[in-house]
Order: sequence, then structure tokens, then C-alpha cells
Amino acid sequence: MDGQTSSVAASPEPRLYVDPAPFRIAAQGHDFTFLPGGADRLAALIGLIAGAQTSLRLFYYLFDDDLSGTAVRDALIAAVRRGVAVRLIVDDFGNDAGRAFFAPLREAGGSFAVFSSRWNSRYFVRNHQKIAIADERRVITGGANVSDHYFKPPVENGWCDLAVLIEGPVVERFCAWFALLDRWVESEEQGRVEQLSRLREIVRDWDGEARGSAGAVRLLVGGPLVRRGHWAWWLRKDLVTARRLDTVSAYFSPPRSFRRQFAKVARRGKVRMIMPGKSDIGVAIDIARLLYKRLLAAGVRIFEFQPSKLHMKLLVADDVSYVGSANLDKRSFRINVELMVRIEDAGVAAALRRLVDHMQAASIAVTPQWYRRQSTLLARMRWRLAYWMSLADYRVSRLGAR
Repeated sequence: MDGQTSSVAASPEPRLYVDPAPFRIAAQGHDFTFLPGGADRLAALIGLIAGAQTSLRLFYYLFDDDLSGTAVRDALIAAVRRGVAVRLIVDDFGNDAGRAFFAPLREAGGSFAVFSSRWNSRYFVRNHQKIAIADERRVITGGANVSDHYFKPPVENGWCDLAVLIEGPVVERFCAWFALLDRWVESEEQGRVEQLSRLREIVRDWDGEARGSAGAVRLLVGGPLVRRGHWAWWLRKDLVTARRLDTVSAYFSPPRSFRRQFAKVARRGKVRMIMPGKSDIGVAIDIARLLYKRLLAAGVRIFEFQPSKLHMKLLVADDVSYVGSANLDKRSFRINVELMVRIEDAGVAAALRRLVDHMQAASIAVTPQWYRRQSTLLARMRWRLAYWMSLADYRVSRLGAR
């Protein structure tokens, strides 16, 4: 079912879609450069590494042994050889390149480690973040991993995603967060396997407010079975009073309480959701479609993105924007280690809504009439089966995260 699309004759032609150019916004004492184009994301990451003078700290969920992965690894090796301290951590589940691929980095003097490399109950908790920090001054984060999939254009089956290059006080919070996770990973490398309770404490006690921003810019994080202080806890607070909500999410199966919140926002204002029309996980479309009915009844406007596979994670509630690694699914809400940058600024929100406008123009509208045609008995059975399978994964992972 990989690459599943909807059967609508008027769906936009993929070749007509072009990734928007990077756009830069100065806001709340920070510089944000948003990178919706794959080639721009890769160029920015390589540029960040090439420009580093003292230190590079990177944490990626997925790293591939392909052209892009090799280019990034070799850029890190070049940085080590010019005297830059390099530390790279990759999630074990997402380390498609394998440990041997990173041997040249270690041989050059760089440091490489794997998150949750031991097979035990905590293996179900994945570190889904994407972070690259240079010289403790600049950081790239967002949804894109290190793989050709995330950097090619839509016409070459590249995935639609978003990263942001940030300069400003919140970078210090990224450095502090990386240090906490690094110590946790290091304990495993040395055989001192810490319990998940320690990881939960790190998430629960985290303070992500950027210095001098009066709360307008925060690095929010999430982790296994943590509620208060979690990025989703902040989102819930923002939704309570929100009158406008725009979301782009590659995977949609949020907890029921959040689906109710989305419906409430729609009833008192406007909600627009861009969902995948193509996905790297075909059943993700089935799971999302199962949940459309009640959202549509509440007045939520839903669109399925057509040009390419969707991997973006973007939320804009009134004047508050969230950009990072978290999807609107149960794993991101309750299990995985995630991060989202929360930016409270009307200018940033307006610019990101224009990006959503651009994506909407390349999407099909999921109207009640369209939904009735699609939701045949066989389709509903397939959607329900996909949802039950995802629920089983979530419940097993939740048990492992205790």
C-alpha cells in the first residue's frame, strides 16, 4: 500500500508542485530560516557542518547509507580533521546505515553512539528527534532525517518536510537538552543501563524557555508516559482558547481527548488539516481516514496532499507555532522522545500559514460527499483493521515504557 493515493480525477498533478524557497524571519530575539525544500535542507545541513569551528553535536532518528548520508558523514569527518569536536548519536531502530558505516568517523577522531541499543522493554521507546548544533550558536531541527528521501524534490519522490535553522538564545536550551540525553546514552555505552524512570525525570523536569524571551520561544520536549510539561501539554493549553488551527501531519492518530479539542476549536473558529495522500507507511492513510468523520462533522477542513509522500510536522494555533519532530499520533504524544520548538509570534504564524496555503493548493479537499464515496464497507473494514494494528503497537510500547 506504499504510495497509496485517493481516486479523485481532479487531484493536482505532482509535477506542478514546487517546494517553496527558504524564508527567513527575525522574531522574539531569534533568526528563523525555514527550509521547506529538500535540496535546501541538505545544503543547510552540510553548510552548518562545514562552517563549524569548535563543536558539532547531532542526534538523528534515522541515518541512511546513501548519497546524502555519505555526504553528511564525510562532512563530519572533514570537520573532525580541522579540529572540530564531533558527537553523533543515532537511534538504534532508525540506524539503517549500520554501525560499520560510521567507523571512518570514529577512526578520524569523532564520537559516535547509538540510542537504546540493547534489546529490552525500553527498546520500544524511540528517540525520534532530529538535531544538529554547531558551535553552540546555530541549530537545525525539524522533521527531516539524514536520507535521500528527505532531500530530493517531489518529482523525484522526495518527501515533503520542514526544517528550521535557528540562531538565538534558544540554542542554549538545545545544548543543555543534548547534554542530558548524551549522558543517558553514555551510561548505556558503559554498561550502566539507566531505567526509563530517569528518562521520564529528565523530560518532566525540563525547562525549555529561551533566555530573555519571556516565554515566547521554548524548546519543548516529550518522553515516555510524561504528561505535565510535555510538548503536548503545552499544545493542549494553547488549544483551550484557540480560534484558529492549522496542522500538517504525516501520521494522524492522536488520543481521543485531542481529537475532541480539535473539534471544539473548529466549532468556535476555523481548523484546517493537511493529511497525507501518499505515505511511506501506507496504512497511515487508512488510520487517518477512519478518524475523519467526526472532524468533518465538527467543521474541520481536511485536505490530502498529493504531490509526494508527506513527512512534515507543523502546528499553528492562533499566533503560536510548533515546528519539530512530533507527529499527531499516539507514539509522539505518549511514547517517543520528541522535541517541538514553540514560537509565539504573529509574524511567524502568518508566514507558516502561507506555507500551508501553498500545500493546500496541491491537495484534494476531503468533503463530506467525497468521504461518503470513499467509506465503503470494505474500506471501513480496512481502516478499522489498520487502526487496531496501530493501537496494538501503542499498547505494547506503552507497557514497555513503564
